[in-house]
Amino acid sequence: MIRSAVIQWASVLLAAVFGAFHSAEGGCSGKCCPGTDLTCTSLDWSSDRIYGTCYCDENCVRAKDCCFDYPTECSAQPCVVSEWTHWSGCVQPCQPSYRVRRRGIEINPRNSGQACPALEERAGCMEYQDHQGQSCGHAQGPALITTAEYSNGRIRPSLYGTPQLSGFCMEFKVESLSRHCMVETKPHTRWMQYLREGFVVCVLCQPPAISNHSHTCQGDGHYAERDDILHWQAVGSPHCRGTWRKVQKLQHCSCPPVHSFIFT
Repeated sequence: MIRSAVIQWASVLLAAVFGAFHSAEGGCSGKCCPGTDLTCTSLDWSSDRIYGTCYCDENCVRAKDCCFDYPTECSAQPCVVSEWTHWSGCVQPCQPSYRVRRRGIEINPRNSGQACPALEERAGCMEYQDHQGQSCGHAQGPALITTAEYSNGRIRPSLYGTPQLSGFCMEFKVESLSRHCMVETKPHTRWMQYLREGFVVCVLCQPPAISNHSHTCQGDGHYAERDDILHWQAVGSPHCRGTWRKVQKLQHCSCPPVHSFIFT
């Protein structure tokens, strides 16, 4: 009991003695340093209530040797970024390619603030006009698909001439897919993880992917019989591919938000 009282009074005495010098030279006021800086020190109370040398650099949070006022004097500033730009056109027309959007850093992070997120995103796409505005035509081959969200950013049908076709949807049951579809984790390829064996998926066929001549999309199975095995390939990752069975054609689309894709 006596010993604890002595320690308590000693702490009060130290606070009174050293506290007089705190406003003049102690704490982190005006001393915040980026990264790890062993010279970024002060003589004051630390965050764990020990008087002596304490630190005001960003690493002190991890080392747990910050001065007591570090959280207020060197408050964390998270990264602030701008809004995304509009999606670019496909980098290469007339073939499966990708589009890009970017954003910039408005305020850099400080004092262990949250780091900046990705500043660029890519997404698979397909355009049916070359850079001179000439039609590429519609090739034969496997269905080229991407996430249905792409329909919000693709070039409008009016740029490809009239008349405009309304489009339709096809339902398929996924029979097989390559292992590459399951390991895609990039933002523009994460949608491929919604492809699963045995799942029924809904795929939109709309301009400009739809052919004005045949009113079909490449690989949509329009002329195939029900349960015929057809091939598909993901745009944005050529190694993600597989097979599916035709289920039915839907003239009026009502695809769910998940497991919905679009012919590109």
